[in-house]
Formats: sequence, structure tokens, C-alpha cells
Amino acid sequence: MEKGSILKNSAFACAAAVFCAALWGTAFPFIKLGYSVLEISENDIGSKLLFAGIRFFAAGVMVYAYVCISQKRLALPQKISFAGIAALGLTQTALQYIFTYVGIGFTSGTNTSIITSCSSFFTVLFAPLFFKSDRLTFLKITGCVIGFAGVIAINGTGGLSLDTAFGDLLILCSTFCTTAGNFMAKRFSQRTNPVELTAFQLMLGGFVLLAVGVLLGGTLDFSNFFGMMILLWLAFVSAAAFAVWTALLKYHPASRISVFNLLVPIFGTVLSGLMLGENIFKPETLLSLVLISAGIAAVNVKFNFSRRKK
Repeated sequence: MEKGSILKNSAFACAAAVFCAALWGTAFPFIKLGYSVLEISENDIGSKLLFAGIRFFAAGVMVYAYVCISQKRLALPQKISFAGIAALGLTQTALQYIFTYVGIGFTSGTNTSIITSCSSFFTVLFAPLFFKSDRLTFLKITGCVIGFAGVIAINGTGGLSLDTAFGDLLILCSTFCTTAGNFMAKRFSQRTNPVELTAFQLMLGGFVLLAVGVLLGGTLDFSNFFGMMILLWLAFVSAAAFAVWTALLKYHPASRISVFNLLVPIFGTVLSGLMLGENIFKPETLLSLVLISAGIAAVNVKFNFSRRKK
């Protein structure tokens, strides 16, 4: 994967980005299912962070094992990557998922998956400030406006409670961390192996989450087989999705890759309905999905047109 010969292919990159979105779409309902199976209460923040820490540390170990086996050597952090590992691990893993794991307990899986799509629009809007190749265009702005309208639409009218608003706000904060993580991953992956970077940042971020969870008195029932299987699946989701996503950001513009995050709410909404019994056919939910789909289309039209013009 380091040479990037496959990931540089546009069609393969699109398929890989969709694969990441599908994996992340499964995360939201599985997190809530994990809380239920392991009997983690809404206010038990310590156990939630312990849950997250184990998930991401295990994910980092999975990616690290892949690196060592594929390269037939013990991988060690390069001096040049220390800063990237620390910044990415604390922002994209620790801080992002502190907000996510606490916030998801106060809102629905559907709301979580759709609000998270904001990260795509933040990346599109702010990428030109960090990368000259990512130019802001009329279609990009239009897509962002339409997409944000979709995020607003999810709240509907008269269905917003104080608890939901608090959870939605925390999930929105996590999207800022996602956006910052996208920019950091693209920049730092230029100087180091993106898969190795993913392994170390996941282990670092996971360890921070785990430590905070323990300090807050978090506990988990490790004898619960179903709960451990859910944790194992979530660890795999992070290992596979983050490794592929970081590699994609190395070889493609951040705005072009991040826009595929808009597919996450589509996968997440369907799975939330199937797994959690949530009503996904509310008018505001369907309207938000239509608007977000229109937003991703508006952004992608420009990218496709630019590639044909070249």
C-alpha cells in the first residue's frame, strides 16, 4: 500500500472511500448496541471511554500486526513522524471520540450519523486554507449549503429535546476534530507510511481514552461474549477504515476524499433502523437524506468535470 499504485487509481479510490463509509456507517448502531449489551448507562462516561479506548487500542494493534507481517519487520515510529502521531492520535482519536462516545448516549444513531456528515463540508470549505490544490468553487459552496440544510432538517419541528440537543452538540464538536484529523492525516502521511501512522496514532489515542476511562471509574463486563464480539467488530471497523482512509488522503485532495463521508449517514440511518428499531421514515429524516445526497452530487460534479477537462 505504501507505493500507492492501486490507491492512485481514481475508480479504485472511489470504491475504497465507499468501503470506508460503509464500515463507519455500522459503527453508530453498534456502539449503541454495545452500550445496551454491556449495560453501560447513559451517564456512565467512564465506562463509555473505557469502551472506546479498548476499541481503538485494539484497532491500532490490528494495523500494527498487519504492518509487521506485510513488511516482515518490527515497525518503529520514525523521528519525523512523532509529532504527527501525537497530533493525530490526540485529535482524530482521543478528542473526537470523547465527544462521540459521550454524545451518542444523548441522541439517536440516526442523528449521530447525519450530523457527522458535517465534517465533509468543513473539509471542503477549509481545505483551500491549507492546500493550494483544493480550490473553493461555486459548486462546492452550493453543495455545502445544501448539505448543511440537510443537517438542520434532521431535527424537524417539535421533536427536539434538551437531551437530544446536548448530544447533537457533542457530535458536532467531534466533526471539527474529524476535519482537523483529515488535514493532519494528509499532511503527515506525505512524510511517512500512512498505514504505520494509522497504527501508532490509534494505539496512542486509544491508550489516552482507556486511561481516562479508568480514572473516571469505568468498568466493563469482559465475560460478556456478545459484548466483546461487538468491541472486536468496532476495532476492525477502525483498523480497516482509518488505514485505508489515511492512505487515500495521501494520494488525493482532502476535499475529494472527505466528501464520501456523506455516505456514512445513508449507511448509518438504514442500519440504525434495522438494528435499533428507530423510525427512519420520519419526514425530516428523509428530507435530510435527500438534501445531503444533493450536496455530495453538487461537489462531485465539479470533480468529475475537472478530470474530464484535463
